[in-house]
Amino acid sequence: MSAVIAKEDIPLYKIVPAFVDNTERWKKELEYAVRLGNEYKGKTHIIFETTQGPKEVETTVWSLTDGYLQLKGGMLIPLHSIIDIHF
Repeated sequence: MSAVIAKEDIPLYKIVPAFVDNTERWKKELEYAVRLGNEYKGKTHIIFETTQGPKEVETTVWSLTDGYLQLKGGMLIPLHSIIDIHF
């Protein structure tokens, strides 16, 4: 079970790699999240691993790089820390 947090609170947590790196598995979903955020202003639920356990944010995804998701407001989540995403 993940705790829902505000995207502004992401810097309060130390993000760590997920037990399994699902970066390749999530590739199409991550690309869709960027399109959803940029074209439709839609939000994505992202669950990621921290030293305090899984955390979840509901936010707009602005961009995708080889290593990070950039969220609205300039927050970054490392791809290797993502546990799950849903729309």
